[in-house]
Amino acid sequence: MRTTSRMSALGLCCLLVAGCSHRRVYAPPPPPPPSVEAAPAAPVTRSTPSPAAKARVLYSEIGIASWYGAPYHNARSANGQIYNENAMTAANRTLPMGTMVRVTNLATHQSAVVKITDRGPFVPNRILDLSRAAAIKTGVYRSGVARVRMDVLGSPHGGTQAARWCVQIGAFRHAGSANKLRDHLQRQFPRANVIAFAGATGHWVRIKPSGESHQAAKQVAASLHLTEGQAYIVRLN
Repeated sequence: MRTTSRMSALGLCCLLVAGCSHRRVYAPPPPPPPSVEAAPAAPVTRSTPSPAAKARVLYSEIGIASWYGAPYHNARSANGQIYNENAMTAANRTLPMGTMVRVTNLATHQSAVVKITDRGPFVPNRILDLSRAAAIKTGVYRSGVARVRMDVLGSPHGGTQAARWCVQIGAFRHAGSANKLRDHLQRQFPRANVIAFAGATGHWVRIKPSGESHQAAKQVAASLHLTEGQAYIVRLN
């Protein structure tokens, strides 16, 4: 009986051990993460550069710029149109008419894009005469003159138009002085077209050499011996 009881007890223990070895331990899954709404994407700002900002700079020049308004306002410019001091324009002696130029004030870094529509400035060592509006935008208005960088962006003809040149002398206070010089220069350069005309700042004399080439204009200017007035080589177109 004792043996039988021991065997029964041993069998029961084996059954219990076997049952425990096959029992799966249940581990509850972790709770899902809290729902987070996706943040809206930041708006993408696309700025379109202006044509002037994208334009290729053909060449640059540093010099002194001034500005002009009255008595030139509503007068005829060298390109044949009426000058408007409130338009973004400028005068230059040698760039083709219609050339687009970016002007930057080197002291204030203010900048503006202007179109060449007139001739000047007829003052030594200056490269640009800005309209009143352009002078205000570039910070030249109050100072009157400023050191600037002139970036030439392009001309309407792409540089293919043949340049025509002259020599311009002035300004004379009296028409008689201009006419006297005109007659003298016409005898000196019989093949040239010499005229005297009134401008906003006085009377001028213009010599258009035969052929109107730059080399011919340089030769005329080099041969002048002036006692009054200042000579400038100026592009006509």
